[in-house]
Amino acid sequence: MAKNVVIVGTQWGDEGKGKIVDWLTDHAKGVVRFQGGHNAGHTLVVGEKTYKLNLVPSGIVRGGVDCFIGNGVVLDIHHLISEIQVLESGGIDVRARLKISPGCPIILPYHSALDHAREAARCADLRIGTTGKGIGPAYEDKVARRALRVYDLFHADRFADRLRENLDYHNFVLTRYLGAPAVDFDVVLGQAMADAEHVRPLVTDVSAALHALNKAGHNVLFEGAQGALLDIDHGTYPFVTSSNCVAGQAAAGSGVGPGMLHYVLGITKAYCTRVGGGPFPSELDIESQGLPGCQMSQKGREFGTVTGRKRRCGWLDVAALKRSIQINGVTGLCITKLDVLDGLPELKICTGYRFDGRVVDMLPMGADEVAACEPVFETVAGWSESTVGVSTMAALPAAAQAYLARVEDLCEIPIDIVSTGPERRETIVRRHPLE
Repeated sequence: MAKNVVIVGTQWGDEGKGKIVDWLTDHAKGVVRFQGGHNAGHTLVVGEKTYKLNLVPSGIVRGGVDCFIGNGVVLDIHHLISEIQVLESGGIDVRARLKISPGCPIILPYHSALDHAREAARCADLRIGTTGKGIGPAYEDKVARRALRVYDLFHADRFADRLRENLDYHNFVLTRYLGAPAVDFDVVLGQAMADAEHVRPLVTDVSAALHALNKAGHNVLFEGAQGALLDIDHGTYPFVTSSNCVAGQAAAGSGVGPGMLHYVLGITKAYCTRVGGGPFPSELDIESQGLPGCQMSQKGREFGTVTGRKRRCGWLDVAALKRSIQINGVTGLCITKLDVLDGLPELKICTGYRFDGRVVDMLPMGADEVAACEPVFETVAGWSESTVGVSTMAALPAAAQAYLARVEDLCEIPIDIVSTGPERRETIVRRHPLE
């Protein structure tokens, strides 16, 4: 009987989801991306090779695994083509295994132009920290029912008519409201029609394909992008992404029913990071040498895969994690980057906040409320030994075991996997999600 697993980030993204998806694919036949766009950055280390993925699902580096881009993804086809070319130049067979939903909304050049112009127009403290890749404006067009979708590409006259109508609207906003240059219709149309021929062979009824895999008894992984605390509904709004990042979106964003989702794996970094703007209660100074935040930043190589920006770093926030566990229905946790904490004499865990005259143990909703939270910390012992590459719980330092046990107690959810490095073999398995 098939068992399907949803992999989601439980923090503000960058938790190490890609490595875990890749690791789990030896038990799966398919991997599905169900939301976000090429603002996602998943890094995989396989032997001597490192792969950086934005749109292509992380299962692509294992032969025989089908990879799907579901209708919940906003698709920059030009970027996807370049990503495929890089992977194929490295010996990865992509086109025979990558399937794209015809229902994906398309990101076009005017979306990124709007993204950049809007961010530039905001005052500094209100900037979202967008990647500028057009993700938000593309989702806006989807909700406004003016999006161009993959299936429109194969009807040239219809595509051109709708594109002209969209550009009349968006160029008015760009030039008259934001003071930015207009986007040229002929350039956009020419690129879109050329790109269409590259992806035409990849377009598949993803919903039907996933149901067929399930009926045949094959396991499928649903790969989330970003993190649950950036969810458009449940995150620190407005400092969020433009899609639903929670596990429930796996159904809507790929065309399956909730009954086909059997286990939710929450990927959780052993500390916290956040990139871009927005409140971050447990944030630390990352610039001062010798302090824990600086160690997290440097040892954790905390730079954005997509943007290269430095990530903000802070102590593990269990109060935020509990919110994420609740909104995702997490079955079990996977703790990543434990080794980044090696050598710190003591660690802190944010267990709650002083907020509105009381102590609360769960992240409130909305950026203004979170910004008003003062963290409440619990101090635990650190460890001096290395945890890099450890493959059993018993081999971890006693203090590291105690740290993980305390996180379990506070979250009231089991830690099923611990990642102790970027390689596949650097993984502790307590309970396998697909066994």
